[in-house]
Amino acid sequence: MRKDDVEVEAQGAGPNETTSLLSDVPITTLDEFQAIGAPVERSSVLGREVTLLSAIMLNIGQITGSGIFAVPGVILNSVGSVGVLLLYWILTPIFAYAGISLYSEFASMFPNRSGAEVVYLEQAYPRPRFLVSTAFAATAILTSFSASNSIVFAQYTLSAFNVPITAQNQTVTALAMIFVTIAFVAFSTKWSLRVVNFLTVFKVLSLVFIVATGLAVLLGLTRIEDPYANFHNLFEGTSWNPNSLATAFVKSNHAFVGYNNAFNVLGEVRSKDPVKTVRRAGIISLLSVSVLFLFINIAYVAAVPQEDIRNSGQLIAVLFFQRVFGTTGARTIGHTRVIREVARQGLLPYPGVFTSIRPFGTPLGPIALKGLLTVLVIVAIPARDAFNFVLDLASYPSLVFNCALALGLWALRRRRALANIKPPAFQAKNSIVALYLTSCVLLLLMPWVPPEPGHADVSFWYATYCVAGIGLLGCCGLYYWVWIIFLPRYYGYEIIEEVQYHADGAKNTRLTEHSH
Repeated sequence: MRKDDVEVEAQGAGPNETTSLLSDVPITTLDEFQAIGAPVERSSVLGREVTLLSAIMLNIGQITGSGIFAVPGVILNSVGSVGVLLLYWILTPIFAYAGISLYSEFASMFPNRSGAEVVYLEQAYPRPRFLVSTAFAATAILTSFSASNSIVFAQYTLSAFNVPITAQNQTVTALAMIFVTIAFVAFSTKWSLRVVNFLTVFKVLSLVFIVATGLAVLLGLTRIEDPYANFHNLFEGTSWNPNSLATAFVKSNHAFVGYNNAFNVLGEVRSKDPVKTVRRAGIISLLSVSVLFLFINIAYVAAVPQEDIRNSGQLIAVLFFQRVFGTTGARTIGHTRVIREVARQGLLPYPGVFTSIRPFGTPLGPIALKGLLTVLVIVAIPARDAFNFVLDLASYPSLVFNCALALGLWALRRRRALANIKPPAFQAKNSIVALYLTSCVLLLLMPWVPPEPGHADVSFWYATYCVAGIGLLGCCGLYYWVWIIFLPRYYGYEIIEEVQYHADGAKNTRLTEHSH
């Protein structure tokens, strides 16, 4: 790298000194506490374009992705009854609110950092150095694809134009959607946020229209003859099989993924109190969407026969409108900030490429990487099982790290108290942290129980995604051991951190070899 492009300084040392990755320096001040891992960027090189409205739109834009249009049929097929289906849409937001509380406390501790989980895990588990953050970095990047949303978008687009939903048509349409989205986000953060706002308003209006249509169905104002047929014997046919319940919870949880999206851009929030802004955005978006989702599911149940809902796959909304009327970008913004933060920690090759915001003032490297991974997933996985398997696979490693977040929050509280650092402005109740942790542990264990016949959501072995998720984490651990422990010992060098200062104002950590 050319000298005029970047200046290098050892992390935590003077310009001509180096600091070992494995050194154990006591933390005594807030600034030192925040200096673990990637250097703090006091002023956001990506700008301050995120307002309260934009934060709400970022959350709602991701929450209203594919979930509510795709998972109700899969959930009903798993749990077997309308009553439990509706119950999931009441209980899942409670666990999501617990997540907001955890993220809010972490954000209060590190108000200058974007990236959310990657930062919080980095701070909560500093020893062994980079073990947890390396594992999270690899899994976050490898599962940061938007394949599930793209697949559902493709299916609904093809249905709208009466084009057969074949494997080829689905793949081509999904890829086209990916390329358009990536181009918008890569060109301009400001304009991509405006597009997110516009599309989110459109999606919310669409959801409100479904709710209004469902009300018309229940009032007998449509062609549906008996809108209350599915509400008789609500819990008849319920499957209490742990695997079925876990599969349904994974799907309903997916529908609410995005309530914490604004925490990923915390460093870009235009506010005197960014933490308060993103917390408020999380609560507003979660509450409003939860109400819409519950009434939308009631609308589905009122209009579509149970058996048709079970067999609808990801096309429940299409069936809804056919029965009633006859036959006539948010996620990408948040995930690219996570990838950029991973690079700033030095956990990606060529970290300067993924940290720089040239030439458009956007994180082009992370955007391109996310797009490439999404394309590979869509092309590689058979179309029939693509949606369910991709969703399940992405969820399992995330649950492991969610458990680590809950435990790490308690560990950080203790370390900060020992360092005489005052508590953050917001603290989650221990009961809420425990609720969040318990839900994650159950979702890790329950999928291993064999499902009842006909209730599996993929055509192959039901626990394949669990094994794949664990295998991915194991590969991350092996990579860490070879990179940080084995090779340095074998060749007689140590890994040190250097801070790179870019001409565009960005900063990142670079991990380099230092001979003894």
